[in-house]
Amino acid sequence: MSDVLEVDKLIDDPESRVIVCCGSGGVGKTTTAAALALRAAERGRQTVVLTIDPARRLAQALGLRELGNHPKQVQVEGFEPKGELWAMMLDMRRTFDDMVRVHAGPERAEQLLQNPFYQTISTSFSGTQEYMAMEKLGQLAATDEWDLIIVDTPPSRSALDFLDAPTRLSSALDGRMIRLLTGPAKAGGWGLRKVVNAGFSMFAKAVSTIIGGQLLTDASAFMQAFDSMFGGFRERARKTSELLRSGGTSFLVVAAPEPDALREASYFVERLSEESMPLAGLVANRTHPVLAPLSSAEAVAAAEQLAKGETSAPLAEAVLRLHADRVALADRETRLLARFTRAHPEVPLVRVPALPSDVHDLEGLRDIGTRLAANSVER
Repeated sequence: MSDVLEVDKLIDDPESRVIVCCGSGGVGKTTTAAALALRAAERGRQTVVLTIDPARRLAQALGLRELGNHPKQVQVEGFEPKGELWAMMLDMRRTFDDMVRVHAGPERAEQLLQNPFYQTISTSFSGTQEYMAMEKLGQLAATDEWDLIIVDTPPSRSALDFLDAPTRLSSALDGRMIRLLTGPAKAGGWGLRKVVNAGFSMFAKAVSTIIGGQLLTDASAFMQAFDSMFGGFRERARKTSELLRSGGTSFLVVAAPEPDALREASYFVERLSEESMPLAGLVANRTHPVLAPLSSAEAVAAAEQLAKGETSAPLAEAVLRLHADRVALADRETRLLARFTRAHPEVPLVRVPALPSDVHDLEGLRDIGTRLAANSVER
């Protein structure tokens, strides 16, 4: 049987520096991350939340017109936390550009930024968004301006992309590729063809968007300029991986009580264990607890009795049938979560009841935070 996930204990712990919210798409990662950040700030932490959600719902919920690629403090009338709350939304291209400017030097950086080949891979290379999220996380951690960083992982088909990004991107742009592309032009483009034929599918997809005779020239010029900063690129990937495995980092897997989402969560839990990454627990989001001690069968029987009675009570009958449906839904969710906890008894869990409407302001986020911390987990 799983333990209860104690959210306040997690966010109050001064040793807790990074919380990564992950899971499949559409399960409420962004809302969970924002609610945790808000609660942490109100409890005294200097908190920043990094979102990769393109819908910009986080900015609206925090009372901000928009979020940028650098943290912005949340200062809304009536919001007076004991700590501070900052928020930002990842701009993948700007993060890549900033990384180039910092590590390549002014002249070489300008060559890279203007290179058509760079302009393609900085927006379309597989794994770039996930890597840049990791890059930004590393930058935030290095400043020591915040004592708690909460990350909303990128929307992707597989939540594992976030973990794999540093290794995948640095491996794709490794020394072998640089040697092939920086070979003499008299090779007639053989280096580039060899790369493509060797199965670098991500690379091939990127370069296929560049057409014309400048392809090889642009690619070679890019790699020659990139070679000088490549060591730093791989070193930061290594440090980010170490940060994810450090004692101050915790992963929260967010899932809806649905088969596909819980299957993805189970896969993610197993992967975190294999990678020796610290898992704090599972957030079972948007659950539907039963609010009255009346079984489904009893509710249906009572509704049938009302329907057959001499006195019409359509409203009461409808409420009873709705309650029966709610009990059936809650029972289904309980069975699904029980299956998960049997497979992963070591994973702490908290259920977060669904709200009657979407979260669109600080009060809604505060409500989610309260539900996260309530720990009213039915066993």
